[in-house]
Amino acid sequence: MKLSSKAENILSQITDKTTKLGELRTIAKIIKKDHLLALELWSSNQFFARQLAILILDKKLLTEEVIDNLISDINLHKGNEKLQLTDWLMANQLTKDKKTIGLMDSWDNSQSPLKRRIYWYYQARLRWTGQTPDKSEILLSKIENRIEKEEPEVQWAMNFTAGWIGVYEKKHRNRCIALGEKTGLYKDKMVSKGCTPEYLPEFIAIETNKRNL
Repeated sequence: MKLSSKAENILSQITDKTTKLGELRTIAKIIKKDHLLALELWSSNQFFARQLAILILDKKLLTEEVIDNLISDINLHKGNEKLQLTDWLMANQLTKDKKTIGLMDSWDNSQSPLKRRIYWYYQARLRWTGQTPDKSEILLSKIENRIEKEEPEVQWAMNFTAGWIGVYEKKHRNRCIALGEKTGLYKDKMVSKGCTPEYLPEFIAIETNKRNL
């Protein structure tokens, strides 16, 4: 895709490896919504440009076909870049419209691991933002049956969902702790100072105590 002068100018500002998310948000606030510009920036294949593109996409134009194309491109990134773009797309676009929320709710059994990650990460997000949809029993059964066989990026989001269910829903707390003990996921993983361990028994104990639940 031949880039417009506007896109070229923006790219010249965000190619530095020291670009901060706050800087991208500042640029996005100035641009507001510009779907065509977003697609231009996306076509550059650059990580920072794609983060900015996500912020200025028009959510009304995000059909499942468009989302599939975005996720296909995201899959070409490596490691943390791939996960950050996936989670950024979920948080900044897919949660903002009933249509895309409906799409996310249908991705439980998607063939795409990234779409399954989005499904589970969204379930976790609902709970840490104070919502507790009445389907935790069903979700926990699915997690218990699948988590040990899932792809690592999906496994993490499933574990995260189980963690927040355990924090906010006391009736499921022991079950979630037992799940963590059974799988042993993230038991020995080091975390940065001030961060909560991802091992479910520790995560649930710490986050529950913070909230006096």
